[in-house]
Amino acid sequence: MRGAGPRGHGGDHGSGKLNREREFLVLGAGPAGVGAALAAAECGVETLIVDTARTSGGQVYRAMPEQFRAAAGAPDNPDQMLGARQREALLESQVERAFGRKVWSVTPGFRVDALGPKGPEHWRCRALMAATGTTERIIPFPGWTLPGVIGLGAATLLLKSQMILPGSRTLVAGCGPLLVAVAAGVLKAGGSVAAVLDLSGPGDWLKSVPAMTAQPGLLLRGLRWLGAIRAAGVPVLSRETIREVRPKGERLELITQPVDAERRPIPTGVRTVFEADCVAVGHGLVPATEVTRLLQARHEFRPERGGWIAHRDSHCRTTVEGLFAAGDSAGISGAAAAYLEGRIAGLTAALDLGRIDAKQHREMSTPIAGRLRRAARFGAAMARLMALRPGQVEGVDGDTVVCRCEDVTRSEIEAALDRGACQVNQLKSWTRCGMGPCQGRMCGETAASLVAARVGSREQAGLWTARAPIRPIDLEALYGDLAYVDIPIPQEAPL
Repeated sequence: MRGAGPRGHGGDHGSGKLNREREFLVLGAGPAGVGAALAAAECGVETLIVDTARTSGGQVYRAMPEQFRAAAGAPDNPDQMLGARQREALLESQVERAFGRKVWSVTPGFRVDALGPKGPEHWRCRALMAATGTTERIIPFPGWTLPGVIGLGAATLLLKSQMILPGSRTLVAGCGPLLVAVAAGVLKAGGSVAAVLDLSGPGDWLKSVPAMTAQPGLLLRGLRWLGAIRAAGVPVLSRETIREVRPKGERLELITQPVDAERRPIPTGVRTVFEADCVAVGHGLVPATEVTRLLQARHEFRPERGGWIAHRDSHCRTTVEGLFAAGDSAGISGAAAAYLEGRIAGLTAALDLGRIDAKQHREMSTPIAGRLRRAARFGAAMARLMALRPGQVEGVDGDTVVCRCEDVTRSEIEAALDRGACQVNQLKSWTRCGMGPCQGRMCGETAASLVAARVGSREQAGLWTARAPIRPIDLEALYGDLAYVDIPIPQEAPL
């Protein structure tokens, strides 16, 4: 095995290596991607890691801009410190880095196309890993498209990496651990919180406590956040949801409504009104499977892990030879588990590429697997709290916009189902739901749940077909100054 080498040996990607094949390419530089890249490189595998961001960290360990870091000084919370350590380890490794790249296509044979600072780039590799994280799930309600209504993930990004309050007075709503994280973050940054609306009840949280003890540090931090929220006098309403958001002068007025154990709105429940200038809402996380779907790996629907995920063996191999998946994109498990799972995937890539033998792989991966089981218990408990329940979609009104890109309402989706649409891709063809710039990331969960309610299950409703471009791209960036007249026209063939 090869050592880490001198500091910065891996270097940032240069244009002179565009077409040379790499042994192992990692898509995504969150904890899973960093874990995989480091483990593979330590085994002597030529490794390239690619990410849209300017440095590693992903959403949880996201780095502040350089000028902000200088002003903030040394990291002062566990996420910042872990992120800094991972970035340092990556910098000192032999991993080649290609940051600031928007990957828009991945094709069989493992060709990866991206747009970078200097234009189009592409690579080929012998083994590929998808560590692409998650998409936030938001179940629509009247007013969810208004300015000032944002996702919990977006609020986290503003607070962590930009040191910006999402609003001077924010209402936080949804389910899962991000609720208390965002509310506590707003308070710490000097803002106020109008209320915290939690779809879960106290009993749901109590059921999760035994699993949460597997990560006592994270459990303690969550309790501190909750203590800060209580100390600030913020109303915390359990089993409560947003009924409607509407403009009120320069602010937003919110009407809330209680829900039952299946998160179905209770029509006779007492409604409460709040005012805020920002609503941060999120109903869980969905694994980002665009890459594994593009490469036609087999997927399975696992609601307790976030939804559709790639089928894998115990060492993170998918059903496509040479393709690995790890971290939350392969099932919600949390950042701690993602890093360890990434390490196992990286070691397995080294085994499959012939850089280590089976004995070495077993000796290195077995201790990690034990730590992973403990970390995954906590992540699994959080994923269950965020899992989509039938009542959430049942409560969406008919005139509420579901697909905000194409302005498709629930009534229009139901009309298509009445006419015989019985699968999500058929629904897309008939209504254009999911055909906008987000490619179904915002509306997909709601639309698929509506189809499933008619046909019997999410498996019968099917899975969105993945297509390039994975993310919206500017065609001018691909083609540059090429004009129509520049297209070569072949000569006419003789008859």
